[in-house]
Amino acid sequence: MTAATHSTLFPQVPDTADAVLDGLDPEQREVATALHGPVCVLAGAGTGKTRAITHRIAYGVRAGILQPSSVLAVTFTNRAAGEMRGRLRQLGAGGVQARTFHSAALRQLQYFWPKAVGGSLPRLVDRKIQLVADAAAACRIRLDRGELRDVTGEIEWSKVTQTIPADYAAAAAKIGREAPRDPAEIAQIYSAYEDLKRDRAVIDFEDVLLLTVAVLQDRHDIADQVRSQYQHFVVDEYQDVSPLQQRLLELWLGERDSLCVVGDASQTIYSFTGATPDHLLDFRTRHPGATVVKLVRDYRSSPQVVHLANGLLSQAHGRAAEHRLELISQRPSGAEPVYAEYTDEPAEAEGAARRIRDLIASGVPAAEIAILFRTNSQSETYEQALADAGVPYQLRGAERFFDRPEVRKAGSALRAAARFGGNDALLDDADDLPSQVRAVLSGEGWTTRPPAGSGAVRERWESLAALVNLAQDFATAKAGATLADLVAELDERANAQHAPTVQGVTLASLHSAKGLEWDVVFLVGVAEGMMPITYAKTDEQVEEERRLLYVGVTRAREHLFVSWALARSPGGRAGRRPSRFLDGLRPGSVGTVGRGGGGGGGGAGGIERGVRGGVATAVGRRSRTPARCRVCGRTLTDAGEMKLMRCEGCPSDMDEGLYERLREWRAVQAERSGQPAFCVFTDKTLMAIAETVPDDAGELARIPGVGVRKLNRFGTEVLAICAGREVDEERESD
Repeated sequence: MTAATHSTLFPQVPDTADAVLDGLDPEQREVATALHGPVCVLAGAGTGKTRAITHRIAYGVRAGILQPSSVLAVTFTNRAAGEMRGRLRQLGAGGVQARTFHSAALRQLQYFWPKAVGGSLPRLVDRKIQLVADAAAACRIRLDRGELRDVTGEIEWSKVTQTIPADYAAAAAKIGREAPRDPAEIAQIYSAYEDLKRDRAVIDFEDVLLLTVAVLQDRHDIADQVRSQYQHFVVDEYQDVSPLQQRLLELWLGERDSLCVVGDASQTIYSFTGATPDHLLDFRTRHPGATVVKLVRDYRSSPQVVHLANGLLSQAHGRAAEHRLELISQRPSGAEPVYAEYTDEPAEAEGAARRIRDLIASGVPAAEIAILFRTNSQSETYEQALADAGVPYQLRGAERFFDRPEVRKAGSALRAAARFGGNDALLDDADDLPSQVRAVLSGEGWTTRPPAGSGAVRERWESLAALVNLAQDFATAKAGATLADLVAELDERANAQHAPTVQGVTLASLHSAKGLEWDVVFLVGVAEGMMPITYAKTDEQVEEERRLLYVGVTRAREHLFVSWALARSPGGRAGRRPSRFLDGLRPGSVGTVGRGGGGGGGGAGGIERGVRGGVATAVGRRSRTPARCRVCGRTLTDAGEMKLMRCEGCPSDMDEGLYERLREWRAVQAERSGQPAFCVFTDKTLMAIAETVPDDAGELARIPGVGVRKLNRFGTEVLAICAGREVDEERESD
C-alpha cells in the first residue's frame, strides 16, 4: 500500500498556486519553491519526497512559472510514474509527463527513428532470456536455468554500464564483480547475443536507452528539438541511476541546469543492475551552485521503528554511510519492535501466520500487513502457512492490477452497463452507485463472501473486491456520481497505473517492497546466510545487504516483527544465528552501536549541511513549524523573507550600527578565505542577525542561513559583535 492510497482517495484540487503549498513542512516547502537552477533533495525514508517534488511541479505549473508540457519527471518503475501522474492530476497539473527512463526514451526513439535512421523502429523483445539461450547454444556453451538467468543479468549490467563484449572481463574484474561463469565465456555469449539481435532485427530493453543516447549524440538537430520540448527535469530515486541513464539525462539537459534530483544513498539496493549513488553524492561537485535540501522528518514510522532504522545505519561503513540521514519521527510513540526466534522455517512461517490472524481479528486490515523476505524462494512456505490459517494474501511483483484479465473484463462490463444500463435487469433494484457496481460484478464472479482457500480463484475475487471497495469510496467522495463517472475514473487510474488496494496480506521480497509501506511489517528470515545473503562477500556487498534490511525496516508504520529460524527444516541442525546487523540493537545481543547510537537528534534538515560536535549539538533539529513572519504572523514562502523571518513589507527594527559592524567583519572574513562575501553570510542573514541580536548560540542557530557549519566557524565572533565586544581582527580564520 502506498502513501497515496493511505491518504484521502479523492482530494479536492487546490484552488490556487499558494494552496498547493498548504500542509508542507518547511523543508518540503523549500523544495516546492526552489524552481530555478539545480536542486538536490536528500530525502530519508518516509520523509515525503514524492509529496515534495509533485507539489514542486504543481506549484510551478499553477503559478505560471513552468509550462506543463515542458516538464519531464522520470523515475524507475511504472508504478512510481503512475503514482506521480495521479498526484499531479489531483494537484491540478495533469499535463506533466511523468515516465520511467525507458518509457520516455522509447517515445522519443519511436518518433525520431524514421528521421534519424529511416524505416520503422526494430521490434522490442519483451524477454531476452530465450535470445541469450540461443546465443549460448551458438557458442556451444551449456547453461542450466539458473546460469541462464545469471548470464542474462550480466549482459544487462554490461549494457547499462556501457561495457562492450570485448571489455566485459576487465570491467568485471576491476570492480570485483563475481561472474556466474568464466568471464571469457560470458563475453563470448554477450557478443553472440548482439549478433543474433542484429540478424533478427530486434532490440532489447537496454537498447532503447543506448539507441536514444546514440541518436541524441549524433544528431544535434534532434537533440535541439528534444531540448526545446523539455526544459525542466525532475529525477526521482536518483541514487538508482546507472551510467547509461545519467548519460541520457545529460543529453536531455544539454548546457542547462534546470534539474531537480531526489534520492537517498542509504536506500541504494540495486547496484547489481548497474545503479550507483555516485551521481547523487557527486551532485554538488558537478553543480557547485546547487540548492541542497535535506528531508529528515519521518511521517511514516513510529519513533520505535525509526530508532531501529537509525541504529542499523549507525553501524554502516562506506561512502553512502558517510552521507546517511538520521531520521526524526513525527508520529506518536508506538510499540517496540518484536524479535522472535524459531526452531525452523515452517515454525517461523506458522508463527507469523498466527500473529497475522490475531491482528486481523483485532481490526487491522489485511491490506495493511506485509511479510517481507530476502529471496522469492522463501515465499512458498509463507503462502502455505497463511492459507492454512485462512488468511487472504497477494503476491507482490505479479501482474499489474489494470492488466489482469479479470480487471479488464470487469471494466468492459462496467462500461457496457454505463452505456446500456437502462435495459439491464441486473440494475433494476440497484439505486446507488455501489449497488450498481456490485450487481454488475456479481456477473463476473464477485460474491459477498470470499471463496475458501487460496490460488487463482481467490486472486480473481480479490481483484473484483478491490473494484467494489473503490466504487464505495468514490461514491462517498463524489456525491451523485454515476456509473459513467466511475468508468471515467477507472480509465484515468488505468492510464496512471494508480491501482486500488487489494484486501490481502502482501508477500514480497525486500527489493520489490521498495517504495511501499504498511501499518504492520514482518521481516522474516533475518539470519546469517540470508541477511546478509551468503554470496555477499565484499565489504560493499555486505553494506548493500544492510541497506536492504534498512529499507525493509522503514516500510513499517506502527508495528514491526523481526524473526529468524535456527534450522531450515524440522529436525535439522540448529546451526544458524541471528543476522549480524541486529547485534547491539535487539534485546540481549552484544555489539557496538556506531556514531549516533541509533537514537539521538538526527541529521539536520533544511538547506544547510551539518556536522556533529562543537556548538552543533545545541541545534541538532530545526523548527518543525511553518516559517511565519515574526511581525504579522503570515506564513512565509519566499526564501529571502524566510531568512529575514518577516515579510519584506513589514517594519524592520534592525540595529543599523550592528548591521554595518557585521558587514565590515564579513568583508575581512571574505578576504581571508578568498571567497565572495555572500559565502560567509548573505545580506539577508546579516539583516536578520541585526534585527534579532541573539544572546547565545541557540538563538543565533535559529536564524535561517546560519546553519551548523557556519555556527561552528563564525558563531563566537558574531555573538561577540552582537554583544558590543571587540573581535581580534588578527585571528587566523579556520
